[in-house]
Amino acid sequence: MDQNSLPPIQTTARDDAVLKALVGFVRAEALRPGERLPTERILAERLKVSRNTVREALTRWEGLGLVERRQGSGTFLKAAVSPDMLHLPLTLTGGNDFTSLMQTLEIRRALEAEAAALCAERASPADIAEIEGKLDIMEQAFRTLDGMSSEEDWEFHQAIYRVSGNPLFEQIIAAMHELFHRFWEHPLGVRDFGHASFPYHRTIYERIAARDPQGARDEALKLIATVEDDLKRGAAKLKLSDLK
Repeated sequence: MDQNSLPPIQTTARDDAVLKALVGFVRAEALRPGERLPTERILAERLKVSRNTVREALTRWEGLGLVERRQGSGTFLKAAVSPDMLHLPLTLTGGNDFTSLMQTLEIRRALEAEAAALCAERASPADIAEIEGKLDIMEQAFRTLDGMSSEEDWEFHQAIYRVSGNPLFEQIIAAMHELFHRFWEHPLGVRDFGHASFPYHRTIYERIAARDPQGARDEALKLIATVEDDLKRGAAKLKLSDLK
């Protein structure tokens, strides 16, 4: 690591100054998503700030989906950063009620359909191979674990967002990680929630591999439609139960 790529902060040591310095460090070191940042101790020593200030700055980045902090392993870059970044915090209402889940699904519909279309336009052969690998793992987990494949499903979709070529997709989705995972927690009491969407993961991949943007968009919309049907089925079942 170049000593000059992370010089001490000369101004008041606050979160913004630390983050600005970290952006410069990431670019100087040409770090890519998936690579590890220096430890909090090293960052604090080089920047001449407290470890608490470094920790608060990294917590902000973590909330924006730019880094991932793994217990015992360190902090890893999740998305590209630049000096011109704008931080766009999201304020979202969580919950497993029908209205909250439908609001989240509406966002998923817009993001996933467009990301799939862009992915079909921009994916390289290596990108397509990566998506296929994620799909194979997801399908195996689904069949082995009786539909319980949330993390593998998430990784498949994350690969599509990443290959779309627009880092905002991945960052927005990362910021909504907790809300999106509610769809794999049997919301509204539907035990087979999401099972109907399973075949559309492969058809989305097939349209991407065929370089068919509209086809990829259409298959993504079909997947979301099955999730919406599950939500409505669960809401109707709950309503009927309440009437009894």
